[in-house]
Amino acid sequence: MSITEDGTVRHEVVVDAPQERVFAAFSRLDAVKPREHNLLDVPIEETVLEPWPGGDVYDRGSDGSTCRWARVLAHEPPRRLVLAWLIGPDWRVADDPSRASEIEVTFTPLDDGRTTVLLVHRHLERHGAGSEELARRLDAGGGWPLWLDRLATASGSAA
Repeated sequence: MSITEDGTVRHEVVVDAPQERVFAAFSRLDAVKPREHNLLDVPIEETVLEPWPGGDVYDRGSDGSTCRWARVLAHEPPRRLVLAWLIGPDWRVADDPSRASEIEVTFTPLDDGRTTVLLVHRHLERHGAGSEELARRLDAGGGWPLWLDRLATASGSAA
């Protein structure tokens, strides 16, 4: 498990690709976010991250519908990305920013050309009741570890 005492979920992976490529792959999100992580009533056609502070992160469905599930707080290529996560323990989107947790993803170059990616999902307690179970689900193999595995595939390979 990678849940700290304060409920923060932390995962790290070393990707066999340079920092710029890894950051770009994560920023595209479409190749990283699992299609089965879907809050729409139709299949997801694409996942979009608008690459600027205040930008939206959303899924676009096959019928043109959208589900905005995060907001960009910081976009600092190729080093750092911070998102406000709007999905609560009930797997529904809450538009109240005071109930959003934060995901910070940092991309640190290594001397050998690889990149360390650290994903920290903090302030899950802001989601209220059920936040501990939400942390456990995000920490499990189908949560953030799956996203990081897909990132490694999209940008290189995990080392």
